[in-house]
Amino acid sequence: QDTIFHSEEDNSLYFTYSGKSNVLEVKELNYQVNTASQIPWYENLAQMKMPWTWKSDPHSHMSVIQNLNLKVRSGQMLAIIGSTAGGKTSLLDVITCRDHGGKIKSGQVMINNKPITPQLVRKCIAHVRQDDRLLPHLTVRETLLFVAKLRLPKFFSDSQRKKRVEDVIAELRLRQCANTRVGNEYLRGVSGGERRRVSIGVQLLWNPGILILDEPTSGLDSFTAHNLVITLSRLARGNRLVLLSLHQPRSDIFQLFDLVLLMTSGLTAYCGTAKDMVQYFTELGYPCPRYSNPADFYVDLTSIDKQTAEKEMESRKRANVLASLFVEKVKHFDDFLWKATEGDNTETTVIKQRNPEEVINMPHHSSDQLPGALKQFSILLSRQVSNDFRDLSTLLIHGFEALLMSLLIGFLYYGHEKNGLSIRDTTALLYMIGALIPFTIILDVVAKCHSERAMLYHDLEGGMYSVSPYFFAKILGELPEHCVFVIIYGVPIYWLANLVPEPEHFLLNFLLLWLAVYSARAMALWVAALLPTLHLSAFLGNVLFTSFYLSGGFVISLNSLWTVPFWVSKISFLRWNFQGMMQVQFSDTTYEMTDGNITYQIPGKLVTQALDLDSHPLYVSYLVLTGIICSFLLLYYLSLRFIKQKSTQDW
Repeated sequence: QDTIFHSEEDNSLYFTYSGKSNVLEVKELNYQVNTASQIPWYENLAQMKMPWTWKSDPHSHMSVIQNLNLKVRSGQMLAIIGSTAGGKTSLLDVITCRDHGGKIKSGQVMINNKPITPQLVRKCIAHVRQDDRLLPHLTVRETLLFVAKLRLPKFFSDSQRKKRVEDVIAELRLRQCANTRVGNEYLRGVSGGERRRVSIGVQLLWNPGILILDEPTSGLDSFTAHNLVITLSRLARGNRLVLLSLHQPRSDIFQLFDLVLLMTSGLTAYCGTAKDMVQYFTELGYPCPRYSNPADFYVDLTSIDKQTAEKEMESRKRANVLASLFVEKVKHFDDFLWKATEGDNTETTVIKQRNPEEVINMPHHSSDQLPGALKQFSILLSRQVSNDFRDLSTLLIHGFEALLMSLLIGFLYYGHEKNGLSIRDTTALLYMIGALIPFTIILDVVAKCHSERAMLYHDLEGGMYSVSPYFFAKILGELPEHCVFVIIYGVPIYWLANLVPEPEHFLLNFLLLWLAVYSARAMALWVAALLPTLHLSAFLGNVLFTSFYLSGGFVISLNSLWTVPFWVSKISFLRWNFQGMMQVQFSDTTYEMTDGNITYQIPGKLVTQALDLDSHPLYVSYLVLTGIICSFLLLYYLSLRFIKQKSTQDW
């Protein structure tokens, strides 16, 4: 036999599901979605729709699943196939209790004769989504090890966690890339098929009994997709129940399925063993042509052709007839699966497990067995630091950006050691120091947060960790980068511009700059968590920064502001940074001004008084900046806590 295409000769399992067998049953399910509620609010606003009209369209309610019956057991792999808008993803959403914007009109879904609940789903089902949500700078082994530390129970030792990770790597055939970075569309790493296996491995670590995958082969070439489904088939034979949705699998992939559910516009055209599908449709008068892929042929047969009204009516009538015939043929079967003969057995054979004596049995997954908040914090902090500091190119670019801006500003004001800068130039310099760099910080932080938002939403929804540990790990994990950034930016400017050289003045000035830049970072974290898209967050961040910039006391004096901008200036971190720097620089300084033959000695305090920047003592600037930081961080925490961190791909 030619084995050139058999890339995975090892069929043994490295660990199987150690719990009791599971039975997933769907009874007379009718599911309706409100398409209007699935449109993001920002798109409704962009279309000038008023909020009270968003969900009131009577034509927005659609039945996407009708009278669906299904029964699958552990050891079986069920493939849900069909054309687009056939109800495949909606069915997976119902099973995993992710039916956002939908409503079960009748019927029920049960696991082991228990109606599904979010708590039951979280304990029994692992859901692998269509897109890969992984940190790009961690290796495959590190990614799985961090998840193992978060998802495996507290009583697992470090050696047991590492063994579970190695078992998953072996099970998914990832040994050759275990020490390779995961990567993404911008960073070269593992291949697309390997990245998809890592996503499966993340869910497989806690050894779930039911594995659900939403179009796992999307974006993969046919050979990689075939190998991936071979892996899923092997996992099913490890006493797991595997459900996956696909559009039109190629013939050799189709042969790997135990069961097939063919859906068309929410109706069931066929549900039964894959090997008997051709025989079933042949008996109905639709034989599969020779050398044709059964999946392609029968998906095309049941698809709705909307090119013309006549074709749509004809294809819809055919699909309804096929669905009605199927209901008649299986109504006497307990499992609602069509079989060639009533005595056929759809059970599959479990592959023998390799090294069964080394298996780590894990009891029923329970949330109270997971690591506590402090342990989660330490794991997340380690993950945050590891991922950030592996991104050397971004760190170097940010460092070079800070150094370049510092040198540009510093050399602009360089060369005044003898006479010193004038009052006007010094005032402009101090405001520029605090106002230029925060804007770049805002854009960088917003972009970074939104690149991680999809993974964060997935992790929080899956209960991998809670908001509080992530919040503190995020804040503390970025502090080293922030400190280095401010040092690179703030130190050269101060000495090149020949500001007050005393160490005390320098340290006070540097601390003000540190607080102002961190205020911008905290504000960026908040707007990134508050709004669902990068563009909206960047827009709000720009609006806030511009408002703070204009009311900062330099563009227009504070005593000339009318009511609204005056109150905006109260929370402007640029204003308090500017006020503090002016007091540090001018409080103990006397400036000489010459008018003809007369030289005037002007105390620096007169300058701060003229600009209305001496109304509060110096320490107030530090306290207010600290309060602004704490306020933005509190808003960031509340946004994480109460606003679902959906990215654009989750709506």
